[in-house]
Amino acid sequence: MLSHSVQYLVFVIAVFALYWAVHRHYWPRIGVLLVASLFFYAAFTPFPILIFLVGVTVDHLCVKGMARAQSQGVRKALVTVSVVSNLGLLAGFKYLEMLRQTLLSLLAPWGIEVRAEPFNLLMPVGLSFFVFQAISYTVDVYRQKASAEHSFIEHLLYLLFFPRVVSGPIVRASELMVHFRQTPSLTPEAGGHALFRIAVGLVKKLVIADVLGAGLVDPVFAAPEKYASAECIIAAVAYTFELYYDFSGYSDIAIGVAALFGFKFPENFNRPYLAKNIGEFWNRWHLSLSTWLRDYLYRPLGGNRVSKPRVLFNLMTVMVLGGLWHGADWRFAVWGAVHGVALCVSRCWEWSVGKPESPGIPRVALGMLTTFTIVVLTRVVFRAADMAHAGEFYERMMAGVPGIANVSPLVWGMLAAAVFFHAVPMKLYTVSSDLFVRMPVPVRAVVLVVLGLGIRHLSAVETRPYVYLQF
Repeated sequence: MLSHSVQYLVFVIAVFALYWAVHRHYWPRIGVLLVASLFFYAAFTPFPILIFLVGVTVDHLCVKGMARAQSQGVRKALVTVSVVSNLGLLAGFKYLEMLRQTLLSLLAPWGIEVRAEPFNLLMPVGLSFFVFQAISYTVDVYRQKASAEHSFIEHLLYLLFFPRVVSGPIVRASELMVHFRQTPSLTPEAGGHALFRIAVGLVKKLVIADVLGAGLVDPVFAAPEKYASAECIIAAVAYTFELYYDFSGYSDIAIGVAALFGFKFPENFNRPYLAKNIGEFWNRWHLSLSTWLRDYLYRPLGGNRVSKPRVLFNLMTVMVLGGLWHGADWRFAVWGAVHGVALCVSRCWEWSVGKPESPGIPRVALGMLTTFTIVVLTRVVFRAADMAHAGEFYERMMAGVPGIANVSPLVWGMLAAAVFFHAVPMKLYTVSSDLFVRMPVPVRAVVLVVLGLGIRHLSAVETRPYVYLQF
């Protein structure tokens, strides 16, 4: 039940009606959200719910134990159990097969036998997001930044809340769980802004991202040798925008749907391709993941409070592990390592010459171009099936074969739209949302119907799953 499908629309309408019919009563409204979330997840695959129940049970016992413990050592032991338990789930279902293949390739030449049959474990949908959000809560309780007084039902709902369970954003307990016991409210204006946000997300996903993916990215990456060098370069740029509009579109829908139930999710993107350096890029891209890595990995490693060599080591560690979080393949570690090197170079440059207080336009333009180029080139590794395929794609990009005949007018139009809507000030979206809210309800309904018909006409491609579903 993908969030850009008709089934999801019907599902949200039904849950919305039930929720607001009982919203003044705590247990009925929590029950509606929990049952809806379990049903939504079961629509993908029901078995992992049992795995999640075990994980939440362990976490909840650790949280309650930390609340009662008098000894700091006991509290540290309990939070360690929770973190290890969650990382164990992630390692077992996501990385065990990668480890088997790695050991097989390393030890086979020495005659050492390793399990030859694959484990064939089906990774639960959204497991990476579930684990990181679970860890954030237990660690925040340990740090006394979150309350341990929430019930098991609230804990479970916090982790499986249906608007975000599949692909985030990663929401902290202070942004969601603390609001479960508050009687929700939804003004007509807030509802209108939520619908506008959902509509924007659908356009991003179904019109821009899917057209770029089906119209150019997929065929070129499938067989780069059949395309000219310029077409491969354009496909790499198109994939960079496809990934952004696909994931930010999902985030917009998740934020909008959560708002319909009275919850405010954090923003997940801030026009990342306008970043002037790679550090700024990571402060604009997938914000809920970037801030998680900062708060629960980078700072515990010492952050910026240690020696300069250790700071560089911390940056590399965070980026390599952050790369591996995206997928059980060493190419993601390579992708993260390249970004880590870029961050280290940027940090060393700042240490040597300092940060410019007011850089001129040429310097800003050069920084943006350099950063975007790094992002585009590393996205090839992110998108390719393996490192060998990525190497073939790079070779084709540099082969100097002329021609752009396979880039259709529709793809050119979507690329232009992608650049334009990414570059326009955020105030334009705010003004547009305000204008939509001020429209009479019948006019809003007509606008949404026309928008839906336009999406169906412009997309003209088969509905595609979200890119981040695989992570």
